[in-house]
Amino acid sequence: MDRAIALEPTIGSIAQSARRTITIATIAFLTLIDLFAAQAILPALAQAYDVSSAVMGLAVNACTFGMALASIATALASARIERRRGIVLSLCMLAIPTYLLGLAPDIATFSILRVLQGLCMAAAFSLTLAYLGENCASHAASGAFAAYIAGNVASNLFGRLASAFLVEHLGLRGNFIALALFNLLGAAFVLATIRAARAPAINYTLGEGFAGIRANLRRPEQRASYFIGFCILFAFIGVFTFVNFILARPPIALDAGAIGLVYLIFVPSLVTTPLAGRAADMFGARRSILAALGLAIAGLPLLLTTYLPLILSGLALIGVGTFVAQAVTSGFVTTSARDNRGAASGLYLASYFAGGLAGAALLGPVFDRFGWGACVGGVSLALVAAGLATRRLR
Repeated sequence: MDRAIALEPTIGSIAQSARRTITIATIAFLTLIDLFAAQAILPALAQAYDVSSAVMGLAVNACTFGMALASIATALASARIERRRGIVLSLCMLAIPTYLLGLAPDIATFSILRVLQGLCMAAAFSLTLAYLGENCASHAASGAFAAYIAGNVASNLFGRLASAFLVEHLGLRGNFIALALFNLLGAAFVLATIRAARAPAINYTLGEGFAGIRANLRRPEQRASYFIGFCILFAFIGVFTFVNFILARPPIALDAGAIGLVYLIFVPSLVTTPLAGRAADMFGARRSILAALGLAIAGLPLLLTTYLPLILSGLALIGVGTFVAQAVTSGFVTTSARDNRGAASGLYLASYFAGGLAGAALLGPVFDRFGWGACVGGVSLALVAAGLATRRLR
């Protein structure tokens, strides 16, 4: 019997539904583990390359630039790419720059390799979202997207924990070798667990790709979704990049291993994010996103204290809120697209990752010049803007 699955919902089969959820979450975990793993070791990287926190934060988040570019490229060429083959190839190629990061001689080389990582990660991410939109029935799609974002949460948590542990015991080079092995494991897992999707459209032209992008951009609710995605990662990067430096400095002064353990605050998100699909089905996308953003905003004042338990509580609230908002928004984008779902998911991810790059580029200098309070203020503006944009969602 073929052990691979096509991820279609099976009525009355709890075991198959659980298997599908675990499969989707695992693919997301192995695809995105590189994205945030380096953030747990930002102080060590800044020391190794002898650069400021703003420069190192921008270099680590340079992958979001590559992810935005790859998302647009995938949106244009999505119909010509067989999903399973494209995901596997992307993950195999991802292992190359991941390994080379351990050998990067300077900050410029490090940044270029992070961009290359982003290109590969986003291609796999975009194709997986398109696959889910095409192969899950509408009543199961919200849960499938929530499962994928739950895997993203797991990559945030365990990627950071693993990276902090590996750097402490094996050094920077050993850390990136281990992450490269995770990339190859992801490719093998995709081969073993999902079936080939529909055949690619051989006669598909670049003009049709641009037409698909224009069709999605003409819809107000799609444009609003892309902006919400931009603001979500802008805020997330602004908090979880620069808080590492606050945790490493007096009066808190945690070492690298302890900073890695801080990210156990993502454990609640592992529980809440899979429920995002159910919330969207019950209350609608707009209300669910607003509630999630409100929760994240409520956590921001706690970050301005010097009492570690309060800071951890604030980080936990922000994690839960932003991950739920992302899960609901990404599901809304793909399921509400009447056609050109590959273009819709590509545009959303391009906007999402552009928000991450903007968060690092704009809030880094703010953090260095005006301090942590000003950085948190910038994050709050982004979350409020995302909430206002939900008025355009149906």
